[in-house]
Amino acid sequence: MGLLGLLLLLFLLPHHYYSLNAQPPSSCSFSAIYNFGDSNSDTGGISAAFVPIPPPYGQGFPHKPSARDCDGRLIIDFIAEKLNLPYLSAYLNSLGTNYRHGANFATGGSTIRRQNETIFQYGISPFSLDMQIVQFDQFKDRTKQMYQDNDKSVDKSKLPVPEEFAKALYTFDIGQNDLSVGFRTMSFDQMRATFPDIVNQLATAVKNIYERGGRSFWIHNTGPIGCLPVNLFYKHNMPPGYFDQYQCVNDQNLMAQEFNKQLKDRVIKLRTELPEAAITYVDVYAAKFGLISNTKKEGIKSNI
Repeated sequence: MGLLGLLLLLFLLPHHYYSLNAQPPSSCSFSAIYNFGDSNSDTGGISAAFVPIPPPYGQGFPHKPSARDCDGRLIIDFIAEKLNLPYLSAYLNSLGTNYRHGANFATGGSTIRRQNETIFQYGISPFSLDMQIVQFDQFKDRTKQMYQDNDKSVDKSKLPVPEEFAKALYTFDIGQNDLSVGFRTMSFDQMRATFPDIVNQLATAVKNIYERGGRSFWIHNTGPIGCLPVNLFYKHNMPPGYFDQYQCVNDQNLMAQEFNKQLKDRVIKLRTELPEAAITYVDVYAAKFGLISNTKKEGIKSNI
């Protein structure tokens, strides 16, 4: 089963999706998706804010640059397709946008915690998770105000219906870059000390949306960051055991697993703190590592 199949399987498993106290709807039907994240789910935010993403990105789909840092669709695109909703427009993109069925606040290089860096140094986005939540709050408030003003010049067909914010799915795919910054600037012990604050900041973001009416949440853990292809640039002159049998950096993946454990524990606690919420914890790490470690079974040619 591929990554998409694994995610869609999780999407259909009630014991993963619903909290013990929430009453599940009869089906997974949502009026909109509001997404928060980094490049793993950015559908045009960082491209609109800074320099447009050029070819060859998008060559697989839609066969031209699509403001995504990939050659095809992202997981968030497949989720939208599964829910029969259009692809998400980036909040920062002012051209040709339609927010009737949601908006995407993700930007490439985003982190959960604010970083004391600029995008021109290490590619870290200025739109950390707390800023994305501020943008969402403003988006929701301005939408409500436009309806109240009843301004005839505003095309409301491209705006969400205020009452449907409570019926939307709120997705989070962020945290990978917090680990990347840590690997570059901290010891492993120092990184571990930051994990509780990072997962608590994500929990705070979920609580903010819950307090404003959101009830359905979809939270990705971080993937096997030690398997990113960039690590192969440093393949030479590394000590024995630095890479595993799949050419992934052992220690980085162990840190990702440790982070994910704390994130999962925090999500479990959130379910008790937000009794009316349905919160899904999605094990992206297992799905991605399953692809990487079973390339031949998945029909992927590998030179490893």
